[in-house]
Amino acid sequence: MAPQTDPDQTRTRPAKVNEMTQTQDYTAMFKDVMGAFPVDTKSMQDMIKNQATLAEKMSSVAIDAAQKSTDLSAKWAQDTLAKMSAMAKTKPEPTDYAKSMTDFFSASAEAAAEHMAAFAEIAKKVQSETMELMLAAGKDMSQDVTAAAQKATAEVSGAAKKSAAAAR
Repeated sequence: MAPQTDPDQTRTRPAKVNEMTQTQDYTAMFKDVMGAFPVDTKSMQDMIKNQATLAEKMSSVAIDAAQKSTDLSAKWAQDTLAKMSAMAKTKPEPTDYAKSMTDFFSASAEAAAEHMAAFAEIAKKVQSETMELMLAAGKDMSQDVTAAAQKATAEVSGAAKKSAAAAR
């Protein structure tokens, strides 16, 4: 700080520092406050690990279903194209064309019913696997929350006892 000159005296003296204008050390204050509240980072790491595992399992179910669905669609398309090639062949009589078209549409309707039932089975399997995963995750989460609550209660009780003992 710049020295001040006293008007009554000719000597200079250091300026008085006003204690009210000094800033508090908030870093130390927050460090003290955060130290008073124990934080368990292991539970956060476990939660992230559990979430990643669940996401992996859910992705596996979805990818498996997409793969089966794609295979089924490709098979359906191949069967349809094979039936169309039989229908497109030259026939000796005009009535053979009508019969060929009737056979094609009849076979296509049967194939559609079969393939739609197969798609429904895929969807049902995905639904049941998803429910199993969600129920297992809910059970694990419930156990984790219970354990965390018991641990937090024990820590808070211990801190309260220490605080009460220090106050005496």
